[in-house]
Amino acid sequence: MVNWQYEALDAGGKNVSGTIEATSSDEAIQQLRGQGLFPTTVTEEGADEKSGLFGRGGRKNKKKSPKKGAKGEKKKGEININFRLPSIGRVKTKVLTQFTRQLSTLQDAGLPLLRSLQILEQQQKPGLMKSTMGNVVNEVESGASLSDAFGKSPRAFDRLYVKMVAAGELGGVLDVILQRLANFMEKSQRLKSRIKGAMIYPVVVIFIAVFIVTGIMYFVIPKFQQIFLDFKIALPKITLVLMDASTWVAGTNSGQVVPGWAVIVASPVVIVVGIKFLRKTKFGRAAFDWILIKLPIVGMLVRKTTVARFTRTLGTLVSAGVPILEAINITRDTCGNWVYERALQRVHDSIREGETFSEPLREAKVCDSIVVNMIDVGEETGDLDVMLSKIADNYDEEVDVAVGSMLSLLEPLLICVLGTIVGTIVLALFMPLVTMIQDISGG
Repeated sequence: MVNWQYEALDAGGKNVSGTIEATSSDEAIQQLRGQGLFPTTVTEEGADEKSGLFGRGGRKNKKKSPKKGAKGEKKKGEININFRLPSIGRVKTKVLTQFTRQLSTLQDAGLPLLRSLQILEQQQKPGLMKSTMGNVVNEVESGASLSDAFGKSPRAFDRLYVKMVAAGELGGVLDVILQRLANFMEKSQRLKSRIKGAMIYPVVVIFIAVFIVTGIMYFVIPKFQQIFLDFKIALPKITLVLMDASTWVAGTNSGQVVPGWAVIVASPVVIVVGIKFLRKTKFGRAAFDWILIKLPIVGMLVRKTTVARFTRTLGTLVSAGVPILEAINITRDTCGNWVYERALQRVHDSIREGETFSEPLREAKVCDSIVVNMIDVGEETGDLDVMLSKIADNYDEEVDVAVGSMLSLLEPLLICVLGTIVGTIVLALFMPLVTMIQDISGG
């Protein structure tokens, strides 16, 4: 038996220390947990205190004293080449959600914040998140608050995340706030995934249809055109139009600079780049977002999605204790649509002047009356965050129904469009063939 010195947290979160007899550190840890304690360090009596730090699973992780020339020490004249490669992009929402939930669990168990961050850093795969966690650990070790440390890594933690963590630190309920953040991100990601998943089918069908029709125009139609010219058949108007379209696609028109197939291939890229460039300008973004919410079917889906997003964001911030004016500013910056940003700015100005939340929304006419009325009731009863969360849940369900309805409408619509295109091509080609067969039979 060996005596082990330990430091641990009791059920109330207080630090306790002492000694315990055990044959190994693992056995000592098990005994402490059996007593309802959460050990943070376990060291053999008389050994270096730092050698008793342990990681996940309670396994002892002794730290060897640095040797000459090892990491952290360098010989005179040596250059330290240990550095992190720069990372590109942003941390994925799935990774951030998992980290948030794990940090919430560790904080709820009473583990010190710095130790929790170190554990989570160790289990991250190499990449942007691991590099970010290293920076956060360094900031917290130097005495910075968790929210300040997160705020210095905007590619992982956005403004909404940082403000909610700050509110959790101020109220002493960091574990609860982190749990709410994880739930919020999961629901937001689920909504985005449903919409993206619904768009895959029509996009793939349209892409394949355009590819096939372009191939017919480029390879098949010119052969028929040559046959008709050889037999000198009078072509109907619909066939002439089809031949002209085929000539444009193949790029055989005299004076044509760019072949039509190149225009068809480049069009999606040009449209996407053009929209992104347009949205970078204030006027362009305002015009695009306004037109988007006015479109039939798609506009209804965009409105419901935006309302679900901004009500969930605002409800989560208010429930976390973030001041209402600051919460509205954060929500305005993250709602993703200029029309709703303008409406939320009016709400902000109204509350700052001592007026109500609901009236500017009612005047803006960007939300259904039921949304405005529920917010009005939430203001009167003092349960604004609860009402906002209910609105978000209801609109999430409505988006599900709307996406299903849109798919049900798109499938027959796409079939009708494709059938019309194929039928037109067949009709335009077979009408001259019938005339040609009749001429040959009559001759």
